Amino acid sequence: MRKRSQIKGESAKQASSRAPAPTRHSLRCSVHAHLKKAGFSRNCKGYFIKGHLSKQKVRDLHSEHRHEVIRRHEEFIRIEGPKLAEHFATGLQVDPVAIDPELVEVTADSLESRLFRFACLLWSVPVSQGFGRRLRFLVRDRHNGKLMGLFALGDPVFNLSARDNWIGWTNEMRLTRLVHVMDAYVVGSLPPYSYLIGGKLVAALMASNEVRRVYERKYIGLQGVISKKENRARLVLLTTTSALGRSSIYNRLSIPDGPRFLRLGATKGFGHFHLSGLVFEKMRKYLEAKGHPYASGHRFGMGPNWKLRVARTALEDVGLDGNGILKHGIEREVYAIPLARNWKQILMGEHQNVRALTLSASEISAYCIQRWMVPRAERDKRYRRFARRRIMDCFANGGPGSAW
Repeated sequence: MRKRSQIKGESAKQASSRAPAPTRHSLRCSVHAHLKKAGFSRNCKGYFIKGHLSKQKVRDLHSEHRHEVIRRHEEFIRIEGPKLAEHFATGLQVDPVAIDPELVEVTADSLESRLFRFACLLWSVPVSQGFGRRLRFLVRDRHNGKLMGLFALGDPVFNLSARDNWIGWTNEMRLTRLVHVMDAYVVGSLPPYSYLIGGKLVAALMASNEVRRVYERKYIGLQGVISKKENRARLVLLTTTSALGRSSIYNRLSIPDGPRFLRLGATKGFGHFHLSGLVFEKMRKYLEAKGHPYASGHRFGMGPNWKLRVARTALEDVGLDGNGILKHGIEREVYAIPLARNWKQILMGEHQNVRALTLSASEISAYCIQRWMVPRAERDKRYRRFARRRIMDCFANGGPGSAW
């Protein structure tokens, strides 16, 4: 039997979809109520977050969005969850010295795609769906057949000053050479491997030969949906951003003779995550009622910043400071992972032939296991106490991450 809170959440969503478009005044009130509930305070200059932005406070600021995501996937979790949870290891099934990671490409409409979707729902900060080119991978432990972690690469955002300044790009250079870059929009390990610093291993595997070959098989020679041009661009750089401020996964992550995670700086704390769910749908419906083209601009090919444009346009139309509200203040560290020794020359248009810097998944795994995972297992035995039932318990106890 479903809980009343679930039924109430579904009814609210259904009612919202049937409700008429909000008025200018009601949308202003909805935005204010939503931001206040999310943890923002207000003064004469706009909305802000009080106090120090600890990792827990960032999680709390994402909690409303996270609960909305869980409600949206309730039926999937109820039907598929118990079976998919069997792919997670118990602590007693993990032997740190015998860990044997395997990269598994995720394809559409497969068991792996359902498992990837389910695992992403465990993140304390909801993950995006990616944009444009997409590569998704699971990392399994061959020793026990269980899931260790996952990562996904997609098209990078167009404007990222920390990246562009570091490379030395002009706007014209970026237009033609951003195709050599992909962004890791989901990266992480899962319990009990997360207790063993498994996140560093999963992140490092993004820069493996196997990932590079999948990219070349899937995209080299194909015509771009937006550009209509044949893609001949080799992948020479990955970027990623931390979810909770300072990153413990990417910090000091370097593989001898292989990939290095280079900190470039931080984002400007600007985005739309805090305007998600029902309040975003109200903004979209408000623009739809006015006949604004942004209201239905979410189709593929319209660009990754559609939600940002909807939010800014709707906020400013009702008399609110769009940029002020969208500047939420949560800065995220930006990292780059070169995949070629001459990545700079490729991105500056000086070289055409790529000198690869990637290693095999087995070489990367062997180093990470001996450098981080085995020593952690010797110092900290908490991983052995992890019980698989906690995977499903976390959904019943208030949301992802609440059970560990």
